[in-house]
Amino acid sequence: MPLEVRRFGVGWRRPQGPPGSVGLEGQVIHSDGRGLISELTFGRGGRIEPHDNPNTTWFVVIEGGGWVEVGGERSRVAAGEAVLWPAGITHAAWTDVSEMRAFVVEFAGKDDSHIRGILEGAARALEPGEADESTRADGALAPRPADPDRHDRSEGEPI
Repeated sequence: MPLEVRRFGVGWRRPQGPPGSVGLEGQVIHSDGRGLISELTFGRGGRIEPHDNPNTTWFVVIEGGGWVEVGGERSRVAAGEAVLWPAGITHAAWTDVSEMRAFVVEFAGKDDSHIRGILEGAARALEPGEADESTRADGALAPRPADPDRHDRSEGEPI
C-alpha cells in the first residue's frame, strides 16, 4: 500500500460545521463507512450550535480551550481533554474570549460498548491439562555484574 499523507491546518481549512455554526473552520482528514476524522478551529466567539448526531463522537481538544455541552450539562475544556458526544444526545461547543483547536473522531453506526469486554481482551480460562510444565519455555537473562567504575551512561542507570 502506498504512503498516504493528508494535509490539514492553516491554509487547508474552510468554513465548516452544522447549520448555525459561527467562527468555525475545519478540514476533513478521513471519511469512510467506518467513520470520520476532522480538524476544527474555533475563533474567539466561535460555536457549534446544539445538535445531535446518530454516531458516537469524541471531541479532542489539542490547543486552547472553550466550552462544551452534552445533554444539557456544560463544562469548560482545555487542550489535553477529550469529551464524549454520545449518539443521539444533543451537544455543542463554543469559545468566549479564547481560541480552540480540536479533532473530531466520529464512529459510524451504533455504540458497541455492550461488547467492550471482548474488545478489551477478556481472557479465557485454561482447561485442566491444557498448559503444563512441558509447554513452558526455559530461559533466563544473562547475568550482568555491576561495576560502577566502568558504567557507560548511554546504557542507563547503573544496577
